[in-house]
Amino acid sequence: MTTDANIYVHHVTRVEGHGDIIAEISGGQLREVRFAVVEAPRFFEGLLRGLKYPEVVHVASRICGICACSHKGAALKATEAALGVTVSEQTNMLRRLAFHGEVLSSHLLHIYFLAAPDFLGLPSVMPLIHTHPDLVRRAMRLKQIGYDLAALVGGRHTHPVAMCVGGFSFTHDPVDMLAMRERLVDIRADLEASVELFGTLAIPEFERETEFVSLTHPDRYALYEGDICSSEGDVIPPSQYMEALEEFIVPHSTAKHARWNRPEYMVGALARFNNNHTQLHPLARDAAETLGLKAPCHNTFMMTVAQLVECVHCVEDAIELIDDLLAAGISHEDEKAEVEPRAGRAASVVEAPRGLLIHEYEYDDEGKCLFANHVIPTAQNMANLEADMREFVPQIIDQSEDRIRHGLEMLVRAYDPCISCSTHMVTVKFTE
Repeated sequence: MTTDANIYVHHVTRVEGHGDIIAEISGGQLREVRFAVVEAPRFFEGLLRGLKYPEVVHVASRICGICACSHKGAALKATEAALGVTVSEQTNMLRRLAFHGEVLSSHLLHIYFLAAPDFLGLPSVMPLIHTHPDLVRRAMRLKQIGYDLAALVGGRHTHPVAMCVGGFSFTHDPVDMLAMRERLVDIRADLEASVELFGTLAIPEFERETEFVSLTHPDRYALYEGDICSSEGDVIPPSQYMEALEEFIVPHSTAKHARWNRPEYMVGALARFNNNHTQLHPLARDAAETLGLKAPCHNTFMMTVAQLVECVHCVEDAIELIDDLLAAGISHEDEKAEVEPRAGRAASVVEAPRGLLIHEYEYDDEGKCLFANHVIPTAQNMANLEADMREFVPQIIDQSEDRIRHGLEMLVRAYDPCISCSTHMVTVKFTE
């Protein structure tokens, strides 16, 4: 048993951004544990004020290089609602397709390159290049198709320039769509092999009941549209997010924390699975059963498994979306709606790979941004992560200090945090 230890992990590895783990064990008891986001604050809400609406959505996608489609999609939906713009069903379908590409590329980055080394007892993915090159090639193929799918729809994956207010800046080529469909069909074998691999890995045993928050939609597994729902039974429209979700600051972090019905809640793939698992594609439900993922699941380490299940869903749903688009015929007239500046304010919610993402904007009658607010998935998960830490450490306190440290790092990585996105707070000290 570790009776006394002061654990300090400076900048946890294999996560995006900078965050530190601090834990104190004294007399065989956990005295303190926290996750400190030490990334410098980034003031996108302030940067967007005064910009015209086309610039707002363009700059908003720069909040994150991994979740650029999500930020662009949230900014577009909020801006279009504020300006009274109604996009075509074709545009909605194309944007959902772009989201599938982003979810695939982001999830597979985490599954294979960030999380898998923990389950395989390796310091990184690099040793696998020499010992299991076929596995690494598979990971690269899977990740690449996600990038390419998002780029096909949005013009490019990172900061998709072709997604604009009212629709798109070009007409999508059915020939390119058909070629992508064939690639998605071919990639099924790599996903099947991934499910087989993760079915052999030992996932740490840990459970803590919490509140799960995600989008929900009556007709589909919600990623791009829907209402906000809680596993506690509440369902609210995006416009009421401020009445339900409470953000608050803590002294040790530049990222806010959040709560709703409980003192903390979880967002992300596991929350989406728990709330919406019945709407997954049948092949994704089969994958979940193979991997032992059943709702409700309260083991945070199963987040990676839930991500893999979502990858199966995204590939299958992307194939169906392409079929529907090709059957209907891609219309040039449906690629762009008319946009006229006007005063308005609206909020929108999407599911970024890491969870619920909220954008809200107010515009004046010239289409200039007067107000912006962003609620980031990683920030929403921070209070839940620390609650997990407080319960997890006593369960492994009989292990060595190094094992406790590694267990805490694994727990942080399970959330797949995107830390740079989450930093929206600064302390200002006034002097006489």
